[in-house]
Amino acid sequence: MEFFIVQTLSGISFGAILFLLASGLSLIFGVMNIVNISHGSYYMLGGYIGLSIFWKTENFALAILGGALAIAGIGIVMQRFFLRRYFEHFPQVLMTMGFALIFRDLALLIWGGDPHSFPAPAFLQGSIQAGGIIFPVYRLFVISLSIAVAIGLWVFNEKTSLGAKLRATVDDNEMAKGIGINVPMVSAFMFGLGAFLAAFGGVIAAPFFGVYAGADFEILPLAFVVVIVGGMGSLKGAAVGSILVGLMDNFGKALVPDLSYFTLFLPMAIILAIKPTGLFGRK
Repeated sequence: MEFFIVQTLSGISFGAILFLLASGLSLIFGVMNIVNISHGSYYMLGGYIGLSIFWKTENFALAILGGALAIAGIGIVMQRFFLRRYFEHFPQVLMTMGFALIFRDLALLIWGGDPHSFPAPAFLQGSIQAGGIIFPVYRLFVISLSIAVAIGLWVFNEKTSLGAKLRATVDDNEMAKGIGINVPMVSAFMFGLGAFLAAFGGVIAAPFFGVYAGADFEILPLAFVVVIVGGMGSLKGAAVGSILVGLMDNFGKALVPDLSYFTLFLPMAIILAIKPTGLFGRK
């Protein structure tokens, strides 16, 4: 019993990381209809930049904020000067794949090919024990932080004027322009927010996954699975899909490691066969 409880909590904590990544991808892919292959690079670079800030300041909160804001700026530049002119998926894939390869080479050039450790703050180190169950404090912190981010995103999307402008831009681009909404600015902000969330997840994940070149293409397929299973453009779908994928990935690797991808992608195929739009996606 203890094994399954620990594995469930581990899967949920991994799902919490996936939610931070997939919620940003859902904005970019599901809402803006941009296939961004470099989204995993935002996750990786966020971890690297956050690590560099931590080396200089030894301030974990500043590392999180600095890494996420730096990548948000990169995302806005990409959208404004490169991606906004492309509306078909094939050019988007080629463009963002090129950026992903450039970002990987830059990471290797600046930080080298060796993996780097990223220590968690002292007050988040150690474990909590309840009966025969021992679980790291930091993973509980990650789960709590992701819940707070999910609530914040929902409030922003449903209860603020900027969130209303975002929904209007998505639902009817031309009508939004007609009523005076600055659609290019709103689109750039949305893309930057997606990049911010991916980099935020990269810094948060660094203390237990480390920071290394190659994390971009390892995490990206899982983020796409979350968005497709949960439903493109749905925050609820990103949350539920992240938990499902986190649990399937964790139990698959623990119980049948040789079939871990099978246990992850087969349920995705079954869900899409039954509901092609995903669990909470719109037609």
